[in-house]
Amino acid sequence: DSRNNSRYFAETVANVFAANGIKVFLFDELRPTPELSYTIRQLGCQGGVVCTASHNPKEYNGYKAYWDDGGQLVPPHDKAVIAEVEKIEDVNDVKWTGGEQHITIIGKEMDEKYIQMVKGLSVYPEVIQQQKDLKIVYSPIHGTGIKLVPQVLKAFGFENVTIVEEQATPDGNFPTVVYPNPEEKEAMSIGLKKAAEIDADILCATDPDADRVGIGVKNTKGEWVLMNGNQTAVLAFNYMIESRKEKGLQQANDMVVKTIVTTNMIDVIAQRSGVKCYNVLTGFKWIAELIKEKEATENYVVGGEESYGLMIGSQIRDKDAVSAVALLCEMAAYEKSKGRSLYEKMLDLYVQFGYYQEDLISITKKGRNGQQEIADMMESFRANPPKELAGSKVVELLDYEKQVKTDLQSGKTEKIILPKSNVLQFITEDGSKVSARPSGTEPKIKFYFSVNTELSSPDKFDEAQQKAKDKIQQIIGEMKLQS
Repeated sequence: DSRNNSRYFAETVANVFAANGIKVFLFDELRPTPELSYTIRQLGCQGGVVCTASHNPKEYNGYKAYWDDGGQLVPPHDKAVIAEVEKIEDVNDVKWTGGEQHITIIGKEMDEKYIQMVKGLSVYPEVIQQQKDLKIVYSPIHGTGIKLVPQVLKAFGFENVTIVEEQATPDGNFPTVVYPNPEEKEAMSIGLKKAAEIDADILCATDPDADRVGIGVKNTKGEWVLMNGNQTAVLAFNYMIESRKEKGLQQANDMVVKTIVTTNMIDVIAQRSGVKCYNVLTGFKWIAELIKEKEATENYVVGGEESYGLMIGSQIRDKDAVSAVALLCEMAAYEKSKGRSLYEKMLDLYVQFGYYQEDLISITKKGRNGQQEIADMMESFRANPPKELAGSKVVELLDYEKQVKTDLQSGKTEKIILPKSNVLQFITEDGSKVSARPSGTEPKIKFYFSVNTELSSPDKFDEAQQKAKDKIQQIIGEMKLQS
Protein backbone atom coordinates (compact mmCIF):
# COMPACT_ATOMS: atom_id res chain seq x y z
CA ASP A 1 0.00 0.00 0.00
CA SER A 2 1.03 3.66 0.29
CA ARG A 3 2.70 3.39 3.70
CA ASN A 4 6.33 4.31 4.25
CA ASN A 5 8.59 1.40 3.23
CA SER A 6 5.72 -0.77 1.95
CA ARG A 7 7.41 -1.15 -1.45
CA TYR A 8 10.70 -2.15 0.18
CA PHE A 9 8.91 -4.68 2.40
CA ALA A 10 6.94 -6.08 -0.57
CA GLU A 11 10.12 -6.54 -2.63
CA THR A 12 11.85 -8.17 0.36
CA VAL A 13 8.95 -10.64 0.77
CA ALA A 14 9.04 -11.41 -2.97
CA ASN A 15 12.82 -11.97 -2.86
CA VAL A 16 12.57 -14.37 0.09
CA PHE A 17 9.86 -16.44 -1.61
CA ALA A 18 11.85 -16.46 -4.85
CA ALA A 19 15.09 -17.41 -3.10
CA ASN A 20 13.23 -20.46 -1.80
CA GLY A 21 12.31 -21.51 -5.33
CA ILE A 22 8.71 -20.24 -5.19
CA LYS A 23 7.19 -18.53 -8.25
CA VAL A 24 6.13 -14.98 -7.34
CA PHE A 25 3.84 -12.44 -9.02
CA LEU A 26 4.77 -8.95 -7.80
CA PHE A 27 2.66 -5.90 -8.60
CA ASP A 28 4.59 -3.11 -10.34
CA GLU A 29 3.46 -0.57 -7.70
CA LEU A 30 0.95 -0.04 -4.89
CA ARG A 31 -2.50 -1.66 -5.22
CA PRO A 32 -5.67 -2.06 -3.11
CA THR A 33 -5.70 -5.12 -0.85
CA PRO A 34 -8.85 -6.62 -2.47
CA GLU A 35 -7.06 -6.80 -5.82
CA LEU A 36 -4.53 -9.14 -4.20
CA SER A 37 -7.34 -11.46 -3.06
CA TYR A 38 -8.82 -11.42 -6.57
CA THR A 39 -5.41 -12.04 -8.21
CA ILE A 40 -4.63 -15.09 -6.05
CA ARG A 41 -7.82 -16.70 -7.37
CA GLN A 42 -7.23 -15.59 -10.97
CA LEU A 43 -3.66 -16.86 -11.18
CA GLY A 44 -4.23 -20.03 -9.14
CA CYS A 45 -1.67 -19.06 -6.50
CA GLN A 46 -1.07 -21.02 -3.28
CA GLY A 47 -1.16 -17.82 -1.24
CA GLY A 48 -0.44 -14.12 -1.17
CA VAL A 49 0.89 -11.27 0.93
CA VAL A 50 0.08 -7.58 1.08
CA CYS A 51 2.24 -5.16 3.05
CA THR A 52 -0.15 -2.81 4.85
CA ALA A 53 -1.27 -1.70 8.28
CA SER A 54 -4.73 -0.92 6.90
CA HIS A 55 -6.29 2.09 8.71
CA ASN A 56 -3.78 2.29 11.60
CA PRO A 57 -1.65 5.41 12.33
CA LYS A 58 1.30 6.25 10.08
CA GLU A 59 3.91 4.72 12.43
CA TYR A 60 2.61 1.23 11.69
CA ASN A 61 3.12 -1.25 8.90
CA GLY A 62 2.10 -4.87 8.65
CA TYR A 63 1.83 -8.12 6.71
CA LYS A 64 -1.48 -9.67 5.68
CA ALA A 65 -1.20 -13.30 4.64
CA TYR A 66 -3.67 -15.10 2.33
CA TRP A 67 -4.41 -18.71 1.39
CA ASP A 68 -5.22 -20.22 -2.02
CA ASP A 69 -8.92 -19.26 -1.89
CA GLY A 70 -8.01 -15.55 -1.62
CA GLY A 71 -9.09 -15.36 2.03
CA GLN A 72 -6.82 -14.50 4.95
CA LEU A 73 -5.33 -17.44 6.84
CA VAL A 74 -7.65 -19.40 9.13
CA PRO A 75 -6.88 -22.48 11.26
CA PRO A 76 -5.03 -24.74 10.81
CA HIS A 77 -2.98 -22.78 8.24
CA ASP A 78 -2.28 -19.78 10.50
CA LYS A 79 -0.75 -21.95 13.22
CA ALA A 80 1.13 -24.07 10.67
CA VAL A 81 2.75 -20.94 9.16
CA ILE A 82 3.79 -19.60 12.59
CA ALA A 83 5.22 -23.03 13.48
CA GLU A 84 7.50 -22.70 10.41
CA VAL A 85 8.47 -19.16 11.44
CA GLU A 86 9.42 -20.38 14.91
CA LYS A 87 11.74 -23.02 13.45
CA ILE A 88 14.04 -20.23 12.22
CA GLU A 89 16.65 -19.82 14.94
CA ASP A 90 18.73 -17.08 13.36
CA VAL A 91 17.95 -14.30 10.89
CA ASN A 92 20.96 -15.44 8.88
CA ASP A 93 19.10 -18.70 8.13
CA VAL A 94 16.72 -16.72 5.91
CA LYS A 95 17.46 -16.86 2.18
CA TRP A 96 17.28 -13.26 1.00
CA THR A 97 18.47 -13.39 -2.62
CA GLY A 98 19.22 -15.70 -5.48
CA GLY A 99 15.91 -16.52 -7.10
CA GLU A 100 15.13 -13.36 -9.06
CA GLN A 101 14.19 -15.44 -12.13
CA HIS A 102 11.12 -16.66 -10.22
CA ILE A 103 9.63 -13.14 -9.99
CA THR A 104 7.12 -11.93 -12.61
CA ILE A 105 5.98 -8.30 -12.52
CA ILE A 106 2.25 -7.81 -13.04
CA GLY A 107 0.00 -4.75 -13.16
CA LYS A 108 -2.29 -3.22 -15.75
CA GLU A 109 -3.62 -6.46 -17.24
CA MET A 110 -4.80 -7.59 -13.77
CA ASP A 111 -6.33 -4.15 -13.12
CA GLU A 112 -8.39 -4.52 -16.31
CA LYS A 113 -9.69 -7.96 -15.32
CA TYR A 114 -10.54 -6.73 -11.83
CA ILE A 115 -12.38 -3.64 -13.16
CA GLN A 116 -14.46 -5.84 -15.50
CA MET A 117 -15.25 -8.21 -12.62
CA VAL A 118 -16.50 -5.31 -10.47
CA LYS A 119 -18.48 -3.89 -13.40
CA GLY A 120 -20.24 -7.25 -13.60
CA LEU A 121 -21.61 -6.73 -10.06
CA SER A 122 -23.81 -3.84 -11.23
CA VAL A 123 -27.51 -4.69 -10.93
CA TYR A 124 -29.01 -1.58 -12.55
CA PRO A 125 -26.57 -0.29 -15.25
CA GLU A 126 -29.55 1.31 -17.05
CA VAL A 127 -30.30 3.48 -13.98
CA ILE A 128 -26.67 4.67 -13.95
CA GLN A 129 -27.09 5.69 -17.61
CA GLN A 130 -30.03 7.92 -16.58
CA GLN A 131 -28.13 9.22 -13.53
CA LYS A 132 -24.61 9.39 -14.99
CA ASP A 133 -24.29 12.99 -13.72
CA LEU A 134 -24.74 11.88 -10.10
CA LYS A 135 -22.36 14.14 -8.14
CA ILE A 136 -19.83 11.90 -6.42
CA VAL A 137 -17.01 13.12 -4.17
CA TYR A 138 -14.28 10.55 -3.54
CA SER A 139 -11.23 10.55 -1.25
CA PRO A 140 -8.58 7.80 -1.15
CA ILE A 141 -7.18 9.38 2.09
CA HIS A 142 -3.61 9.24 0.65
CA GLY A 143 -3.97 5.52 -0.08
CA THR A 144 -4.25 2.94 -2.85
CA GLY A 145 -7.89 3.58 -3.75
CA ILE A 146 -6.75 6.19 -6.28
CA LYS A 147 -5.37 3.33 -8.42
CA LEU A 148 -8.79 1.74 -9.03
CA VAL A 149 -11.81 3.57 -7.59
CA PRO A 150 -11.99 6.39 -10.21
CA GLN A 151 -11.45 3.82 -12.98
CA VAL A 152 -14.22 1.55 -11.65
CA LEU A 153 -16.66 4.48 -11.30
CA LYS A 154 -15.90 5.42 -14.91
CA ALA A 155 -16.46 1.80 -16.03
CA PHE A 156 -19.83 1.84 -14.23
CA GLY A 157 -20.76 4.90 -16.29
CA PHE A 158 -20.47 7.70 -13.71
CA GLU A 159 -19.19 10.90 -15.35
CA ASN A 160 -19.28 13.45 -12.53
CA VAL A 161 -16.66 12.33 -10.00
CA THR A 162 -14.74 14.89 -7.95
CA ILE A 163 -11.55 13.63 -6.30
CA VAL A 164 -10.54 15.30 -3.02
CA GLU A 165 -7.25 16.72 -4.35
CA GLU A 166 -5.67 17.33 -0.93
CA GLN A 167 -5.89 13.56 -0.23
CA ALA A 168 -5.40 12.20 -3.76
CA THR A 169 -1.63 11.57 -3.69
CA PRO A 170 -0.51 8.33 -2.00
CA ASP A 171 1.57 9.35 1.03
CA GLY A 172 2.53 7.17 3.99
CA ASN A 173 2.68 10.20 6.28
CA PHE A 174 -1.07 10.85 5.72
CA PRO A 175 -0.41 14.60 6.07
CA THR A 176 -4.03 15.82 6.17
CA VAL A 177 -5.37 13.45 8.85
CA VAL A 178 -4.60 12.19 12.35
CA TYR A 179 -5.77 8.64 11.53
CA PRO A 180 -6.30 7.53 7.90
CA ASN A 181 -9.54 5.81 8.88
CA PRO A 182 -12.93 6.53 7.23
CA GLU A 183 -14.57 5.60 10.56
CA GLU A 184 -13.15 8.87 11.98
CA LYS A 185 -15.08 12.07 11.31
CA GLU A 186 -11.80 14.01 11.27
CA ALA A 187 -10.47 11.89 8.35
CA MET A 188 -13.69 12.64 6.42
CA SER A 189 -13.78 16.38 7.17
CA ILE A 190 -12.05 17.61 3.98
CA GLY A 191 -14.31 15.37 1.88
CA LEU A 192 -17.41 16.62 3.69
CA LYS A 193 -16.37 20.21 3.04
CA LYS A 194 -15.90 19.47 -0.68
CA ALA A 195 -19.24 17.62 -0.86
CA ALA A 196 -21.08 20.57 0.72
CA GLU A 197 -19.24 23.04 -1.54
CA ILE A 198 -20.38 21.37 -4.78
CA ASP A 199 -23.74 20.13 -3.40
CA ALA A 200 -22.82 16.49 -4.09
CA ASP A 201 -25.15 13.50 -3.89
CA ILE A 202 -22.72 11.22 -2.06
CA LEU A 203 -19.26 11.29 -0.46
CA CYS A 204 -17.17 8.11 -0.38
CA ALA A 205 -13.74 7.60 1.20
CA THR A 206 -11.50 4.55 1.45
CA ASP A 207 -8.73 3.69 3.91
CA PRO A 208 -5.06 3.35 2.81
CA ASP A 209 -5.34 -0.22 1.49
CA ALA A 210 -8.88 0.37 0.12
CA ASP A 211 -10.68 -2.37 1.97
CA ARG A 212 -12.88 -0.12 4.18
CA VAL A 213 -15.34 2.49 2.99
CA GLY A 214 -17.05 5.40 4.73
CA ILE A 215 -19.89 7.40 3.19
CA GLY A 216 -21.53 10.77 3.76
CA VAL A 217 -25.00 11.85 2.62
CA LYS A 218 -27.37 14.75 3.19
CA ASN A 219 -30.07 14.30 5.81
CA THR A 220 -33.65 15.56 5.43
CA LYS A 221 -32.57 19.01 6.72
CA GLY A 222 -29.92 19.29 4.01
CA GLU A 223 -27.03 18.78 6.48
CA TRP A 224 -24.16 16.45 5.62
CA VAL A 225 -23.98 13.42 7.93
CA LEU A 226 -21.76 10.35 8.00
CA MET A 227 -23.32 6.90 7.89
CA ASN A 228 -21.86 4.45 10.38
CA GLY A 229 -20.66 0.98 9.35
CA ASN A 230 -23.90 -0.73 10.36
CA GLN A 231 -26.02 1.70 8.34
CA THR A 232 -23.81 1.35 5.26
CA ALA A 233 -24.00 -2.45 5.59
CA VAL A 234 -27.81 -2.33 5.92
CA LEU A 235 -28.08 -0.21 2.74
CA ALA A 236 -25.76 -2.54 0.82
CA PHE A 237 -27.35 -5.82 1.98
CA ASN A 238 -30.86 -4.49 1.37
CA TYR A 239 -29.97 -3.21 -2.12
CA MET A 240 -28.34 -6.48 -3.19
CA ILE A 241 -31.33 -8.49 -1.92
CA GLU A 242 -34.09 -6.10 -3.08
CA SER A 243 -32.69 -5.19 -6.50
CA ARG A 244 -31.84 -8.80 -7.41
CA LYS A 245 -35.39 -9.79 -6.44
CA GLU A 246 -36.88 -6.96 -8.57
CA LYS A 247 -34.76 -8.03 -11.54
CA GLY A 248 -35.60 -11.70 -11.17
CA LEU A 249 -31.98 -12.55 -10.32
CA GLN A 250 -32.67 -13.90 -6.83
CA GLN A 251 -31.97 -17.62 -6.44
CA ALA A 252 -33.59 -20.01 -3.97
CA ASN A 253 -30.15 -20.80 -2.48
CA ASP A 254 -28.97 -17.17 -2.07
CA MET A 255 -27.11 -16.45 1.16
CA VAL A 256 -25.68 -13.38 2.87
CA VAL A 257 -23.12 -13.35 5.70
CA LYS A 258 -22.44 -10.94 8.57
CA THR A 259 -20.47 -11.04 11.81
CA ILE A 260 -21.92 -11.62 15.27
CA VAL A 261 -21.37 -7.98 16.33
CA THR A 262 -22.99 -6.46 13.21
CA THR A 263 -26.56 -5.13 13.40
CA ASN A 264 -29.36 -7.70 13.60
CA MET A 265 -31.40 -5.48 11.29
CA ILE A 266 -29.67 -7.36 8.45
CA ASP A 267 -30.97 -10.70 9.78
CA VAL A 268 -34.52 -9.28 9.76
CA ILE A 269 -34.22 -7.92 6.18
CA ALA A 270 -32.85 -11.26 4.93
CA GLN A 271 -35.45 -13.33 6.77
CA ARG A 272 -38.36 -11.29 5.41
CA SER A 273 -36.93 -11.61 1.90
CA GLY A 274 -36.50 -15.38 2.16
CA VAL A 275 -32.69 -15.18 2.03
CA LYS A 276 -30.50 -17.23 4.38
CA CYS A 277 -28.34 -15.04 6.66
CA TYR A 278 -25.32 -16.57 8.41
CA ASN A 279 -23.46 -15.05 11.37
CA VAL A 280 -19.72 -15.67 11.79
CA LEU A 281 -16.95 -14.47 14.10
CA THR A 282 -15.48 -11.00 13.57
CA GLY A 283 -13.18 -10.79 10.54
CA PHE A 284 -13.66 -11.37 6.82
CA LYS A 285 -11.51 -14.49 6.90
CA TRP A 286 -14.48 -16.23 8.54
CA ILE A 287 -16.84 -14.98 5.82
CA ALA A 288 -14.40 -16.33 3.20
CA GLU A 289 -14.19 -19.64 5.07
CA LEU A 290 -18.00 -19.98 5.12
CA ILE A 291 -18.25 -19.26 1.36
CA LYS A 292 -15.67 -22.00 0.73
CA GLU A 293 -17.69 -24.42 2.88
CA LYS A 294 -21.02 -23.60 1.21
CA GLU A 295 -20.09 -22.76 -2.40
CA ALA A 296 -21.18 -26.11 -3.82
CA THR A 297 -24.73 -25.72 -2.49
CA GLU A 298 -25.39 -22.03 -1.78
CA ASN A 299 -25.02 -18.79 -3.74
CA TYR A 300 -23.15 -16.05 -1.88
CA VAL A 301 -24.45 -12.53 -2.59
CA VAL A 302 -22.96 -10.08 -0.05
CA GLY A 303 -21.14 -10.03 3.28
CA GLY A 304 -20.10 -7.33 5.70
CA GLU A 305 -19.34 -6.15 9.19
CA GLU A 306 -19.89 -3.02 11.27
CA SER A 307 -16.28 -1.86 10.95
CA TYR A 308 -16.90 -0.38 7.47
CA GLY A 309 -16.18 -3.52 5.46
CA LEU A 310 -18.23 -5.01 2.61
CA MET A 311 -17.61 -7.90 0.23
CA ILE A 312 -19.91 -8.07 -2.78
CA GLY A 313 -19.88 -11.19 -4.97
CA SER A 314 -17.70 -14.26 -4.48
CA GLN A 315 -14.80 -13.51 -6.84
CA ILE A 316 -12.86 -11.87 -4.03
CA ARG A 317 -12.56 -13.27 -0.52
CA ASP A 318 -11.77 -10.20 1.56
CA LYS A 319 -13.46 -6.89 2.19
CA ASP A 320 -13.39 -4.67 -0.87
CA ALA A 321 -13.99 -0.92 -0.71
CA VAL A 322 -13.45 -0.50 -4.46
CA SER A 323 -16.52 -2.52 -5.44
CA ALA A 324 -18.36 -1.16 -2.37
CA VAL A 325 -17.89 2.47 -3.53
CA ALA A 326 -19.22 1.58 -6.99
CA LEU A 327 -22.28 -0.24 -5.64
CA LEU A 328 -23.01 2.48 -3.03
CA CYS A 329 -22.93 5.07 -5.81
CA GLU A 330 -25.24 2.84 -7.87
CA MET A 331 -27.59 2.72 -4.85
CA ALA A 332 -27.52 6.53 -4.63
CA ALA A 333 -28.33 6.70 -8.37
CA TYR A 334 -31.17 4.19 -7.96
CA GLU A 335 -32.71 6.18 -5.09
CA LYS A 336 -32.23 9.47 -6.93
CA SER A 337 -34.13 8.02 -9.90
CA LYS A 338 -37.01 7.50 -7.45
CA GLY A 339 -36.70 11.08 -6.21
CA ARG A 340 -35.04 10.43 -2.87
CA SER A 341 -31.64 10.18 -1.18
CA LEU A 342 -29.86 7.26 0.47
CA TYR A 343 -30.62 8.91 3.82
CA GLU A 344 -34.35 8.85 3.07
CA LYS A 345 -34.03 5.22 1.98
CA MET A 346 -32.41 4.45 5.34
CA LEU A 347 -35.36 6.04 7.16
CA ASP A 348 -37.81 4.03 5.03
CA LEU A 349 -35.96 0.83 5.96
CA TYR A 350 -36.22 1.74 9.65
CA VAL A 351 -40.00 2.16 9.27
CA GLN A 352 -40.22 -1.15 7.40
CA PHE A 353 -37.93 -3.33 9.53
CA GLY A 354 -37.54 -1.49 12.86
CA TYR A 355 -35.06 1.14 14.01
CA TYR A 356 -31.74 -0.28 15.19
CA GLN A 357 -29.21 1.90 17.01
CA GLU A 358 -25.70 0.62 17.64
CA ASP A 359 -22.77 1.95 19.62
CA LEU A 360 -19.29 0.79 20.52
CA ILE A 361 -17.00 1.67 23.41
CA SER A 362 -13.38 0.60 23.95
CA ILE A 363 -11.93 0.41 27.43
CA THR A 364 -8.13 0.35 27.72
CA LYS A 365 -6.48 -1.05 30.85
CA LYS A 366 -2.86 0.10 30.83
CA GLY A 367 0.06 -1.04 32.92
CA ARG A 368 1.39 -4.40 33.97
CA ASN A 369 -1.98 -5.70 35.15
CA GLY A 370 -4.00 -4.45 32.16
CA GLN A 371 -4.50 -7.80 30.45
CA GLN A 372 -5.34 -9.49 33.76
CA GLU A 373 -7.94 -6.83 34.61
CA ILE A 374 -9.63 -7.47 31.26
CA ALA A 375 -9.54 -11.25 31.81
CA ASP A 376 -11.09 -10.73 35.26
CA MET A 377 -13.79 -8.50 33.77
CA MET A 378 -14.72 -11.21 31.24
CA GLU A 379 -14.76 -13.93 33.92
CA SER A 380 -17.00 -11.80 36.15
CA PHE A 381 -19.51 -11.28 33.29
CA ARG A 382 -19.28 -14.97 32.39
CA ALA A 383 -20.03 -16.14 35.94
CA ASN A 384 -22.55 -13.40 36.80
CA PRO A 385 -24.31 -12.10 33.68
CA PRO A 386 -26.49 -9.04 34.28
CA LYS A 387 -30.07 -9.99 35.26
CA GLU A 388 -31.63 -6.99 33.54
CA LEU A 389 -30.54 -4.21 31.15
CA ALA A 390 -32.50 -0.97 30.73
CA GLY A 391 -35.59 -2.54 32.31
CA SER A 392 -35.60 -5.68 30.15
CA LYS A 393 -34.66 -9.16 31.40
CA VAL A 394 -31.46 -10.71 30.06
CA VAL A 395 -32.79 -13.97 28.60
CA GLU A 396 -29.79 -15.42 26.73
CA LEU A 397 -26.06 -15.67 27.31
CA LEU A 398 -23.86 -16.64 24.37
CA ASP A 399 -20.36 -17.71 25.39
CA TYR A 400 -18.28 -18.19 22.23
CA GLU A 401 -15.23 -19.32 24.25
CA LYS A 402 -17.21 -22.21 25.75
CA GLN A 403 -19.27 -22.50 22.52
CA VAL A 404 -22.48 -22.55 24.56
CA LYS A 405 -25.73 -20.59 24.29
CA THR A 406 -27.72 -20.60 27.56
CA ASP A 407 -31.39 -19.78 28.02
CA LEU A 408 -31.12 -17.98 31.36
CA GLN A 409 -34.80 -18.60 32.22
CA SER A 410 -35.03 -22.33 31.59
CA GLY A 411 -31.33 -23.14 31.99
CA LYS A 412 -31.38 -25.01 28.65
CA THR A 413 -28.16 -24.92 26.64
CA GLU A 414 -27.25 -25.48 23.02
CA LYS A 415 -23.90 -25.67 21.23
CA ILE A 416 -22.64 -22.68 19.22
CA ILE A 417 -21.23 -24.07 15.95
CA LEU A 418 -18.42 -21.54 15.50
CA PRO A 419 -14.68 -21.67 16.32
CA LYS A 420 -13.80 -20.75 19.91
CA SER A 421 -13.44 -17.02 20.52
CA ASN A 422 -13.34 -14.99 23.72
CA VAL A 423 -16.64 -13.18 23.14
CA LEU A 424 -19.72 -12.91 25.38
CA GLN A 425 -23.16 -11.73 24.29
CA PHE A 426 -26.17 -10.83 26.40
CA ILE A 427 -29.58 -10.77 24.72
CA THR A 428 -32.56 -9.15 26.44
CA GLU A 429 -36.27 -9.90 26.19
CA ASP A 430 -36.80 -6.75 24.09
CA GLY A 431 -34.10 -7.72 21.59
CA SER A 432 -31.24 -5.55 22.86
CA LYS A 433 -27.80 -7.09 22.45
CA VAL A 434 -24.51 -6.39 24.25
CA SER A 435 -21.28 -8.04 23.07
CA ALA A 436 -18.00 -8.03 25.02
CA ARG A 437 -14.82 -8.77 23.07
CA PRO A 438 -11.23 -8.31 24.34
CA SER A 439 -8.59 -7.33 21.78
CA GLY A 440 -6.12 -10.08 20.92
CA THR A 441 -3.25 -7.64 20.46
CA GLU A 442 -3.55 -4.86 23.07
CA PRO A 443 -4.89 -4.34 26.63
CA LYS A 444 -8.29 -3.22 25.37
CA ILE A 445 -11.83 -4.57 25.59
CA LYS A 446 -14.64 -3.58 23.22
CA PHE A 447 -18.32 -3.49 24.11
CA TYR A 448 -20.84 -3.41 21.26
CA PHE A 449 -24.41 -2.29 22.00
CA SER A 450 -27.52 -2.71 19.88
CA VAL A 451 -31.05 -1.62 20.79
CA ASN A 452 -34.13 -1.49 18.61
CA THR A 453 -37.64 -0.11 18.50
CA GLU A 454 -40.44 0.36 16.00
CA LEU A 455 -40.46 3.58 13.97
CA SER A 456 -43.96 4.56 12.87
CA SER A 457 -42.88 7.24 10.39
CA PRO A 458 -39.68 8.98 9.21
CA ASP A 459 -40.59 12.24 10.97
CA LYS A 460 -40.39 10.46 14.35
CA PHE A 461 -36.75 9.47 13.70
CA ASP A 462 -35.01 12.16 15.80
CA GLU A 463 -37.13 11.32 18.82
CA ALA A 464 -36.57 7.56 18.41
CA GLN A 465 -32.83 8.07 17.96
CA GLN A 466 -32.55 10.11 21.16
CA LYS A 467 -34.47 7.47 23.12
CA ALA A 468 -32.25 4.70 21.71
CA LYS A 469 -29.06 6.60 22.55
CA ASP A 470 -30.33 7.25 26.08
CA LYS A 471 -31.11 3.54 26.45
CA ILE A 472 -27.55 2.59 25.43
CA GLN A 473 -26.16 5.10 27.95
CA GLN A 474 -28.40 3.55 30.61
CA ILE A 475 -27.04 0.07 29.78
CA ILE A 476 -23.44 1.36 29.91
CA GLY A 477 -24.20 2.84 33.36
CA GLU A 478 -25.84 -0.34 34.65
CA MET A 479 -22.88 -2.45 33.49
CA LYS A 480 -20.50 0.06 35.17
CA LEU A 481 -18.55 0.58 31.95
CA GLN A 482 -18.02 4.34 32.13
CA SER A 483 -14.37 5.07 31.47
